[in-house]
Amino acid sequence: MNHLTPADPDTLHPIPDQPRVVLLRPLITSPLIEVGAYTYYDDPDHPTAFETRNVLYHYGPEKLIIGKYCALGTGVRFIMNGANHRMDGPSTFPFPTMGGSWAQHFDLLTGLPNRGDTVIGNDVWLGYGATVMPGVRVGHGAVIGTHAVVTTDIPDYAIAAGNPARVIRTRYDDHDIARLLTLAWWDWPAEHITRHIPTIMSGSIADLEAAAPTTLDT
Repeated sequence: MNHLTPADPDTLHPIPDQPRVVLLRPLITSPLIEVGAYTYYDDPDHPTAFETRNVLYHYGPEKLIIGKYCALGTGVRFIMNGANHRMDGPSTFPFPTMGGSWAQHFDLLTGLPNRGDTVIGNDVWLGYGATVMPGVRVGHGAVIGTHAVVTTDIPDYAIAAGNPARVIRTRYDDHDIARLLTLAWWDWPAEHITRHIPTIMSGSIADLEAAAPTTLDT
């Protein structure tokens, strides 16, 4: 079989003459952000500033975890737990963060609601201007519509849109979703994926099962 070369997962700009498209993994410096191979972000103005412009209020310790082979449209935002304010008293203003003697009251900011890590699965498409709220989990193969505000978990292979985002339908029935999750093509070796891109992009699930790597392939 002819040798096929996978795309380089650590190239910053994978599309020649299109600086607006960046692979995110080579850009990330924060230990609180994890991004899988080949996940990209498209932005005509500030694509390389994703970590500071698109991940907001990220003071830790929760993480943002984004899987492999995800497509992020311009303006996708992740709101992290640092955006939370107290709502059990007369004011929501975070006085202690402003310094001076107000800093004595930092205990008033402890124990705020924290939904934990925000997790985006593999092969997820996040549309233009979508916003993902803290602690949300978006399943593998999901599609999030333009300007959607994702406030709750989205199942595997679901299509969700709106504010707040609601599941419109699933891309496959439960049986076929289980088959796809078992295959987990995104975990195949890149060389094997390279040989079967037409099947991954446009084949049936049966075709994908037939293309799955064997121990000899790996």
